[in-house]
Order: sequence, then structure tokens, then C-alpha cells
Amino acid sequence: MHHFELISNILCPFTQRAAIQLAEKGLQARRTYIDLADKPAWFIQLSPLGKVPVLRVGGTAVFETAVICEYIEEAAIGQAPMWPAQPLDRARHRAWAEFASTVIADVFGFYMAPDEAAFERKRAELAGRFARLESQLAGAGPYFDGERFGLVDAAFAPIFRLLETFDLLADFRLLQGLPATAAYRLQLAARPSVHAAVVPDYGQVFLRYLAGRGSYMARLAAAAVESTSVEA
Repeated sequence: MHHFELISNILCPFTQRAAIQLAEKGLQARRTYIDLADKPAWFIQLSPLGKVPVLRVGGTAVFETAVICEYIEEAAIGQAPMWPAQPLDRARHRAWAEFASTVIADVFGFYMAPDEAAFERKRAELAGRFARLESQLAGAGPYFDGERFGLVDAAFAPIFRLLETFDLLADFRLLQGLPATAAYRLQLAARPSVHAAVVPDYGQVFLRYLAGRGSYMARLAAAAVESTSVEA
């Protein structure tokens, strides 16, 4: 197996998906963090779109999250597959992994909403996304495909990681009335690969990032960061 280097900024949820997959496959990868506001020249050479994550495999750079995950799946010969065996099941799982990517964009819109009205609108839209997920989880579990942890789970885990940080600020009722999704969230959080996919102080790092965004939620985050600083 080639040497792997996973390159991203410190908060990227898409990178977490690849990191979880690598850990589940038992593959080691060096983590390199960059500042997306000041991208080094060597990174621009590797990533034509200037986006993270990038997986460097020896002298070759693989970019775009879905492509990186497909490469890891194909390259990890002898490891348990993380997509279902049947083509239609595989297509369904890929579709829901793409749904997770859309939810990440919704989460961004939620915490970047500029005022309370926009924030409430985005909150309701995001809660609606989780309600759609609930319909797929009801009666199953503990994972998306029952007992088997797969790439759909790796795609949703970073989203729930962000919800952990939001919970430090207030109860935004995103999973209210969604018991299967709430249980799924807890099951994913307990997975060692999910826990290890981020830096140990990820929640505080994200809060500090959020506090500087100038959004409605940023004001809540700034107050939380200030409170933490005073306690320290």
C-alpha cells in the first residue's frame, strides 16, 4: 500500500469523511493542515480547484471527496468493503452520501445566517433535512445499513460533530421529534474512527472560528468563547 498524506484545513467536514474511512480500513495517513485563506504554492499545484481535502498518494494527488473515498475503497484490497455488494444498494448508499454533502452546505448556511429571521429559516430547513434522514433510519440501526458501518455513516458523522458544538451554545431543536436520528448521532459519536478524525480540541477551535464570522450564531459563539476565556 502506498504512503498516504491527507491534506486539509483543520475544520473541514469533508476531510473527516476520508479520515474516518482510512481509520476503518486500518490505513495510516499523515495529516497536513493548511490555511485556506493563505494557501501555500505547493498546495495550489496539487489541487486544481484549490479545495480540500487532497489525498497525496506517493507522488500523485487525488482531489474531490467522493473520488478520494472511491480510491480508498478500491485500493484497500482485502479490507472489508464499506459500500454494499449489490449495485442498487450501492447506488442508494452513494445517493445518501451525496445527501449528506448537501446537508453540510445547509449547516454552513445555518451558522452563517446574518440575522435572526434568516437564522430561523435556515434552522427549519436543516431540521427538515434531518427529518428526511429519520425516514430512512426508522426501524434500522444502529447504523444506516443496520449492523454494518459504511461510507454513508462516515459522511453523516462530521455533521453530527458540528451539532455537538452547536449544543454548547443553545438547544436549536434540530433533532426534536426524531428519535432514530438522535440515536444514530450518539452511535456514530462513539465510533473510535469518528472520534479520532479531528483534533482533540475541535469544538473549541470551531467556536473560535465561528465567533469571527459576523453571523447571528457568531454572536452566540463569541459570548461562549469570552466566557471560556474568563473562566480560564
